Amino acid sequence: MGALEFRPTLWPSLAVIVLLPVLVGLGIWQLERADDKQAILDARAAANQAPALALNDRMPSMKVAMHRRASVHGHFDNERQFLLDNQVSNGVAGYRILTPLRLAGSDRAILVDRGWVPAPARRDRLPDIDVGGGERRLTGRIDDGPSVGLRLGAAYVGDGGWPRRIQYLDYQAMGNALPYELAPYLLETGEAAQQVQPAGMRFGPRRHYGYATQWFALATALVVIYVGVNLRRRTIHE
Repeated sequence: MGALEFRPTLWPSLAVIVLLPVLVGLGIWQLERADDKQAILDARAAANQAPALALNDRMPSMKVAMHRRASVHGHFDNERQFLLDNQVSNGVAGYRILTPLRLAGSDRAILVDRGWVPAPARRDRLPDIDVGGGERRLTGRIDDGPSVGLRLGAAYVGDGGWPRRIQYLDYQAMGNALPYELAPYLLETGEAAQQVQPAGMRFGPRRHYGYATQWFALATALVVIYVGVNLRRRTIHE
């Protein structure tokens, strides 16, 4: 490099050895998250273009049904409903109401996400979620349900009465509590069913690509600074 030579010292070299893989790794991680979210969006968009499922005719597996539009008719089981705990809306704690809809002409049912309701001030009280009788005809989108973070302990809390408060979705445990077969997914209706981007997805892939660019830029800056501070002017001896 002409009159300059690269003479790295110990501590800057150790700092680069430690920090550079971390910065590059964080950039790669953000790219992977972007790819995962894009795959989810692509799957939902493709499923939205597929023919709607008639669940009264056939109850497909989750792999087939996931993100698909679906129609169903039957009666809500007003006596056996689930309240998904720790669901926050606009800073207010509450529950998601999950009500089994017993399919007309069969002994099967599917959970219907009836939306969010605020929790009463006292923990030992539950909200009024009566849904009434009568046949219902619903259309919506098949999903695996709201995210609840870590799953610690049993799904159920409380004394086992109805409505039953649950910490997270465990379709097998919920099905065991019911006298009929329960589908391993739920039906989202209303505005949630129209969203291509899942409600739990705070932002899409583009934000992750931006974060990845920042991490790679920091890695590049680290290398440039490292090279710059370790360049020394060559001493020419006559």
